[in-house]
Amino acid sequence: MKTEPQLVRFSELVPYKDTMNDAHGIPPEAMQMMSSDKVYPVMSPEGWQGRSKIAPVKGGPGLTVTIAECPPGDSSGLHKHMATVENFFCIQGTFEITWGDEGEHSVTLEPLDFISVPPGIYREFRNIGDDMGRLFVAIQSPEGEAHDTVIHAAAAGEEIERRWGKDTREAMAGIGIRFGE
Repeated sequence: MKTEPQLVRFSELVPYKDTMNDAHGIPPEAMQMMSSDKVYPVMSPEGWQGRSKIAPVKGGPGLTVTIAECPPGDSSGLHKHMATVENFFCIQGTFEITWGDEGEHSVTLEPLDFISVPPGIYREFRNIGDDMGRLFVAIQSPEGEAHDTVIHAAAAGEEIERRWGKDTREAMAGIGIRFGE
């Protein structure tokens, strides 16, 4: 149990993609295909094994907090979280949130708007504005989970393997990124 507040300064956060190449041998370009430009882990549960395990604050079970920073046009790619709820709170910019098997449903988020997407539903977020956008993302995990399995389109996995090899695809699976299930 923590006995002191845990402070995080945005200027000191490190995007998780910056750690993937060294820690897992994943080329930065491959990770760019699978998530927004910069995702800053802020808080993850003690013992978390997923992409956000580098978060400086270790919180209680079930909640991972990140900030997604996206230049204009940047997106997460269509994906689904198998067991977690993904919540988006627009801090800055204008985002289109799409969902459905083909991303056929959408809503636009302006600053201070919020949407929550249940597990198992394909979703994508894209900065549709002209300026840098930031989303506060809170992922709620089921009790006892230590990572967040994310499924991307089969075609994305095939492209990753074609360009960077099977080892890269397997390294991505090791941090919870899977394709076409």
